[in-house]
Amino acid sequence: MPHTTALNQHGERVGVASAGVFKRLAAALYDSLLIMAISLAYSATVLAVNTWLLGESLAPGEKAQMGSLGFIGWVCVWVGFYIVFWRRFGQTLGMKAWRLKLTDVNGNTPSIARCLLRCLLGAVSLACFGLGYFWLWLDPKGLTAHDRLSGTRVWQLPKN
Repeated sequence: MPHTTALNQHGERVGVASAGVFKRLAAALYDSLLIMAISLAYSATVLAVNTWLLGESLAPGEKAQMGSLGFIGWVCVWVGFYIVFWRRFGQTLGMKAWRLKLTDVNGNTPSIARCLLRCLLGAVSLACFGLGYFWLWLDPKGLTAHDRLSGTRVWQLPKN
């Protein structure tokens, strides 16, 4: 993997490499567990609002439906999870466990627009059988398709 130098949280220069595919996917798997828990809480909230505030009730054996507005809200919660973590900490909890950090191309915290674009492109990369992720094996800088297109980088941080 290509190496470069970056500043750690103490302002010291350290060598970092572009993160590999398997660590990225492992971090995504870890984060998916958190997103499932958040999704359950969101679904319970939507069901409570539909029942208590809107007065909807379910017949015996009927399944609860989120509806279009509920689905859009769920996608916003999902995207919001990543944006909040990337903007505030530069990493999600899964990325922290695997020592990965997201920056823009200049090593700074990515903008909200870059984070939104990265979420969209990352989903497309995954939906295409992961080809956007596996692109990093061909890329001279070790970037995924969504890294390159969103102007962001995921770095493998050194062990402390």
